[in-house]
This record gives sequence, C-alpha cells and structure tokens, in this order.
Amino acid sequence: MAEEQNGESTATVLLALGANLAIGLLKLVAGLITGSGAMLAEAAHSAADTTTQGLLLTGLRRSSRPADRRHPFGYGKARYFWALIAAVSIFVSGGVFAIIEGVRTVASGESEQTLPWVAYAVLGGAFLLEGTSWLRAVLQVRAEAKAEGTTFLRWLRGSDDPTVVTVFFEDGAALIGLLLAFAGVGLHQLTGSGVWDGVASLLIGVLLAGVAYALGHANMGLLIGRAAGPKLVRGVRDHLDGHEGISAVVELMTMMTGTDRVLLCARLDFRDSLTAGDVERLCVQLDDELRERFPDLDEIFLEPVPRADPHVRARRLARLGLDREPG
Repeated sequence: MAEEQNGESTATVLLALGANLAIGLLKLVAGLITGSGAMLAEAAHSAADTTTQGLLLTGLRRSSRPADRRHPFGYGKARYFWALIAAVSIFVSGGVFAIIEGVRTVASGESEQTLPWVAYAVLGGAFLLEGTSWLRAVLQVRAEAKAEGTTFLRWLRGSDDPTVVTVFFEDGAALIGLLLAFAGVGLHQLTGSGVWDGVASLLIGVLLAGVAYALGHANMGLLIGRAAGPKLVRGVRDHLDGHEGISAVVELMTMMTGTDRVLLCARLDFRDSLTAGDVERLCVQLDDELRERFPDLDEIFLEPVPRADPHVRARRLARLGLDREPG
C-alpha cells in the first residue's frame, strides 16, 4: 500500500512540476512584455512552486531508503524535512519577492502597461494547467480519504503524506493568485493606474506567506513526532484489550516515522497465570496479529508491566504533565 501511495504521490508531484515550469516561463515573458508587476509576482510564484516540486521529489526519493545502523527506524521522516524546506522556499522565493514587487509598484504609483492581451492569454492558459494539476491532487486526496474512511478535510488535516497536501494547497493558492493577477492587470487597463498591479502583487505575496506558514506548521508537527491517527490507536487498543491473555493496557504510545509507517509502544499487564514462556509466545502472536490487521505498523514494542506498580504510574503521569500541582 505504501509503495502504491508513493507512486501516486510521485505522479502528482511530477505533473505539478511540469505545469509550473511551463507556466513560470510564460508568466516571466508576459511580465517583461506587459510591464505588469502582478505578472512578475506570479512568475516568482511559479518559480517557487517549481522549486517546491523538486524538493518534494527529493523527499520522496530519500524517504524510501531502507533502514540501516545509523537510522534503525528508516528514513521516512526525510519526506517531512524536505516538505518543510519546500514551505520555506514558497515563502522566500515567492512570497517575499511578490511583496517587494507590490510595495515598489504601489510606492511609485506608475507602471507602464503594454499589450495586456498577452497577460490575459498567459493567465488563461496558466489557469487551465494549474487547474489540471490541482484536480489531480484533489482526486488523490479524495481517493485516500475514502480508503481511510474519513472526510476530505479531516484527511488533509491529519495526513502523514506532505507531498500531496503541499501540491493541493500550492496549486490552490496558484489558482487564487492567477485570479488576483487577472484583476490587477484588468483594473490597471481600466483605470490607467499601476497601483492596482501593485495591490494584486501584495495580495499574492500575502497569500503565499500564509500557505507557507500553514505547510511549515504541519510539517513541523510531523518532524517532532506526531501520534498516529485516532482510528488506528483505538483499533490497536481494542484489539489488545479484548485479548484473553491481557489484563489491561497500561499505556499505548504511537509515533509516525514516515508516510504509512507507525512506531507502536505498548505497556501491557499480562495475566498472572501466564508463565514467562507464555508471555514471550503471546508477544510474538500479538505482533503478527497487529501487523496483519494494521499494515501501517512498522515497528512494534510490547513491554510487560504490572498496572498497579507505583513507579510505572508515576513515570506515566510525569510524562503527561499530570504530576504537577494545578495553578
């Protein structure tokens, strides 16, 4: 399943990369011909998007490397790191340039506009290409949300695949940016004032900065070590709770170590009637059952502990911050 999803994500990113590269060149030529600040801002937007796709592809390639001695849990989080760098790229190479161009145009108040029809033609073609790329991301998000039995928006908020999420928001922002650029060029043509071009450029810059922040914040959470989704956690707990050899699930911890890869640590109170050999065999059995039922589980650690042990309880409360005095 993970390999199939990687293939889908790679295809989505490649389509976005090709579209953004072609669009960026057209916008740059149109911006130089028409003198539109909004078009130049959109060219910077596409340059940022193209760089972002290259960074996402790097993350996809490096995250698929097998585990080794230095990285026993694999390289899955490399995808989160490169997606975070991509978010920084969107802000620096797209948002900052667009804001600077917008401030310059608004401050001068004058900007000569020539051949506005060139800008309209490029913006129309760019909208079709960006729309195709965005639609591909939408279809993948919808399919994966359906496969996981969740809604479109919940999948986006809780996804562990930053590549598709980045393309979805990036292309969505691109479509909005194209509409802003179209409005800036049109109002400039109608009023003769280049201020509208500058305002459009400023709005594009703010839009890119907002998208970059949202993507960066999401990837920061994954890099720090986010827990698995509640559906998987509940399923694992129910499976362990219902086992005849287990008296209680003392503690259950999970962490995403990559896309469709989850680390599970479970502290279990086994029944006192079991011998040490029984516990060992039961741990092997539980490991097999959990992997079969939950394919996303990559590494599983099962630790036998007495649930009434005060030291175990104290450590758990301290880690959760529940041992501190209120106020």
